[in-house]
Amino acid sequence: MTVELICVGTELLLGNIVNTNAAYISEKCAMLGLSMFYQSVVGDNERRLEELLKTAKGRSDVIILCGGLGPTQDDLTKETAAKVMGRPLVEDKRARKEIEEFMAKRSRNVTENNWKQALVPKDSKVLYNPNGTAPGIIIKEGEQRVILLPGPPNELIPMFEEQVYPYLHAIQPETICSKMVKLCGVGESSAETKILDLIEGQTNPTVAPYAKTGEVHLRLTAKAASEAEAFQLIVPVEEELKKRFGNLIYTDDPTVTLEMAVYELLKAHNLTVTTAESCTGGLLAGRLINVPGISTYLKEGYVTYSNEAKEKLLGVPAEILRQHGAVSPQTAEAMAEGGAKAAGADICVAVTGIAGPDGGTEDKPVGLVYMSCYCRGKLHTEKNQYSGSRSKIREYSVASALTLLRRAILEH
Repeated sequence: MTVELICVGTELLLGNIVNTNAAYISEKCAMLGLSMFYQSVVGDNERRLEELLKTAKGRSDVIILCGGLGPTQDDLTKETAAKVMGRPLVEDKRARKEIEEFMAKRSRNVTENNWKQALVPKDSKVLYNPNGTAPGIIIKEGEQRVILLPGPPNELIPMFEEQVYPYLHAIQPETICSKMVKLCGVGESSAETKILDLIEGQTNPTVAPYAKTGEVHLRLTAKAASEAEAFQLIVPVEEELKKRFGNLIYTDDPTVTLEMAVYELLKAHNLTVTTAESCTGGLLAGRLINVPGISTYLKEGYVTYSNEAKEKLLGVPAEILRQHGAVSPQTAEAMAEGGAKAAGADICVAVTGIAGPDGGTEDKPVGLVYMSCYCRGKLHTEKNQYSGSRSKIREYSVASALTLLRRAILEH
């Protein structure tokens, strides 16, 4: 079955509020095995909403509308849906009573426009709302359903969980389940090339690569009669990915971040770490500090933006800075060795580069970043060339530094 989502509200188009309902409903529909091909946002305009709903009726089995069920004149979703579906509005006595009780509990007077919310399209299923005054509605016409939901997430989410999800599950018994395999140290194009045969030959499950900042995530999705069966279909594909990518995979748990994976390695090998940063200015240490418990293994962090700071705090020889410059592999290595020694840590990862927008030269352009990881006597050094804004270059540098740190620990 296909599902289409229409979010109603001029405030969404203006960017006054973030449309979190769309992400929530999309995820739930995927879990139900419903294929969502279209999503739309439309303002509080009856003509445009009517046109959009008529288009949706011609192509989707289930149409979900959220927002526009309130008591004011610009709340037009229910009235427009009733018109398109050819249903008159009638008063629902239980809805009227619940509005009365809801307002009384909060010592608020019921204004005349509140009774508008007790009107529902004739012969529709009413989804009563204990968290607000606007009930939801399901209008069925043949095998097609139009589902109207209130906009506020504190009303929409419980209504969907408790009433809409079971209703849709009963008419669509299949479910879709996904698993995310996360990689670092490989680009999206390289990752896709390695699995092109899987992508081209896929049916069920499917594999889709997603580029993240300094990472690639591979989403495995399967459809089956139950969650257990869907995940069983995913198992052999995931095993194949592990064969092809090996240690480039740092987790298949969607809740685990790259810094969390690094923390687990530090913990497993009882290694202490410090950071020595120039262009990233503390962002690398900040990523590590995101992880609860890191204080046992992160000794301290150095932000050495100037040459003087590199000499004073990390012991980088002045001769290296004079001969090779602050942005060089030699300086990155001296920072890494000096940081480990200064902190008394097993490991130090160092980053130095040109984040821009100024400061670049023909030999050393903006986006050039050197990083080095000292791990118990061994240096791992790499050069990277990034593009984009200053903040983007710094973000990519941090992701690459975490990847380098992880690789150094694994090799150690």
